[in-house]
Amino acid sequence: MFGFRFSVKCAAAALAALFVVSGSTPLQAQFSRRRETNANRRARIERTIQDTYSHKWEVGGGGGYLRFRSGEDLQRNNEVTFWMSGTRFMNPKFGIIGDVRGAFGNAKVGNTQFNIQNPQISQYTFMGGPLYRFYLREKMSASVFGTAGAGIGKFDSGSKGIPAEDLGLWPSQTRAVFSAGVNLDYNFYPNLAMRITPTYLGSTWGGTIQNNLGVNLGIVYRFGRIK
Repeated sequence: MFGFRFSVKCAAAALAALFVVSGSTPLQAQFSRRRETNANRRARIERTIQDTYSHKWEVGGGGGYLRFRSGEDLQRNNEVTFWMSGTRFMNPKFGIIGDVRGAFGNAKVGNTQFNIQNPQISQYTFMGGPLYRFYLREKMSASVFGTAGAGIGKFDSGSKGIPAEDLGLWPSQTRAVFSAGVNLDYNFYPNLAMRITPTYLGSTWGGTIQNNLGVNLGIVYRFGRIK
């Protein structure tokens, strides 16, 4: 029994001496490896963020939905939309955006003397303005924008020759439009992301302001580098 205890003490003393020589304990070594792993992970994330948001150009496109008021006294109608945009970034947060949108639907004109129900209508907008990216992470980003420009309203394309105003629709004309929204991006890669954009569209057909809400969904591709 004495010999066994002596052997255990000798082994413990040798192990302690080894830890002293190496300058660390197993717990300290584990913490050191963990700190190194966390540091490497943070460095990788920072490199990815830098790679993602140092692109100079961003182009995107897709489809969406718009709730639109097609006449002063008419119910709002649903419209399907398309959108295309291009953004020139001056730095990772600030850019200038230009976009083209189209919207297509059927106006709810109700019963009329012309026996036309729900004629097809469409609008096209061309706008530009500033964009500010206020949230930048490895996988997600968010930006706000405000744009203004011109819109082309085609409200008599499905009215069979009857003037749009006779159906209670806005007149077909080119008028000022403006918009604001939030781009919510999920990054698949530093240069490729999916975008969801809740958006407001203000239009002025007929000399009044129409407040329209919608959402767009699509893909964004980034390229070039900010110098």
